Amino acid sequence: MDKKNALRAGAVTAGSALMMLLMTSPALALTRDDGDDPGSSLSVAATLGWFVFLPIALFLVITGLVMVLDKSDRPQKKQA
Repeated sequence: MDKKNALRAGAVTAGSALMMLLMTSPALALTRDDGDDPGSSLSVAATLGWFVFLPIALFLVITGLVMVLDKSDRPQKKQA
């Protein structure tokens, strides 16, 4: 029974991969579609800033805020 399941899983995986390869051909087209309005390209520094350094900085800011505003280690006041 295990061989049937493995064969079925392999066939589904191969079929999915083949379909994805067939569907990616429009993504590789060199001609522009109607309505395309590409902006100016980014420099290497701008790309690194937007997609590497800015997310890291946001992560550090959020982490710092969570650490500073965390109140779980403070002793709780007892209600009378």
